[in-house]
Amino acid sequence: MSEKEIVYKPLPSEKIPRYAGISTFMRLPCMEVAEAIGADIGLIGVPWDGGTTNRPGARHGPRQVREMSALMRNYHPALELSPYALANCVDLGDAPVNPICVDTTLKMIEGFYRDVVKRGVAPLSAGGDHLVSLPIMRALAERHGPLGMVHFDAHTDTWDTYFGDFKYTHGTPFRRAIEEGVLDPRRTVQIGIRGGVYDADDGAWGLEQGIRVITIEEYNDLGPQAVIEEARRVVGTRPTYVSFDVDALDPVYAPGTGTPEIGGLTTFDAQKMLRCLRGLNVIGGDVVEVSPPFDPSGNTALVGATLMFEILCVMADAIAGKRQ
Repeated sequence: MSEKEIVYKPLPSEKIPRYAGISTFMRLPCMEVAEAIGADIGLIGVPWDGGTTNRPGARHGPRQVREMSALMRNYHPALELSPYALANCVDLGDAPVNPICVDTTLKMIEGFYRDVVKRGVAPLSAGGDHLVSLPIMRALAERHGPLGMVHFDAHTDTWDTYFGDFKYTHGTPFRRAIEEGVLDPRRTVQIGIRGGVYDADDGAWGLEQGIRVITIEEYNDLGPQAVIEEARRVVGTRPTYVSFDVDALDPVYAPGTGTPEIGGLTTFDAQKMLRCLRGLNVIGGDVVEVSPPFDPSGNTALVGATLMFEILCVMADAIAGKRQ
């Protein structure tokens, strides 16, 4: 691997206690996009839940995930790497949002991420509800073409409309992404799908487009190793996005979310699967639907921060691999 000078690093915990200093993702330096010269990965908050149809609160997720990310350390023993030795990582602050207008917010988020992507920075984001993935993926697709996706969730988020003809909610982002040509359905795998639906045909559209849907029943039959091998087969070697809705986890591990469904993944199985994405062409990712008002303990935000660190390690390894 050709070496690259690493200029952005977390605050040193041996000198500055992890409870001290300004709260940033992973204790990384925080700066404006235009200032992040040489950055490889930008960690970004998207504090917005205007696409939520029932229990709000995910707009507060990025702030608490930032705070809990101070508990992350620098080195990943299982993967035997430090992301900060492989890539320049920075906190790029929060994307601009309008809490009372969906259409305006989607444009604002897309514009922010378009600036990030055109500067060659790979985004790793904390939501926010799951609709925020759509404008992020739009910006990435301008550079990389239609994306593959490894999607962890209790729900497919491929519904068409809510409350009449309203097309932009946290239950519709990937239907819109497929319709717009942003997401390649035949390179998309959804893991952990479960829970009741409104109609027997609710999942039909995604299957018809070619999405590989792995329900929680199939997941439990196959086991996490076989499931992630299937995911790797589906997305292949082309640019891939990783989206993790914390309601993919059983609510005993992540109660602070808007649409909990019992019978979900364990946190350790989620970690194992994310680690097994190493070697894929991961060009961006997000962890969404952390809703602090439903978990005063902060544990769900800790889960969100930890999953972000897992994805960060995979992304940094992919970036370092491209420099070989």
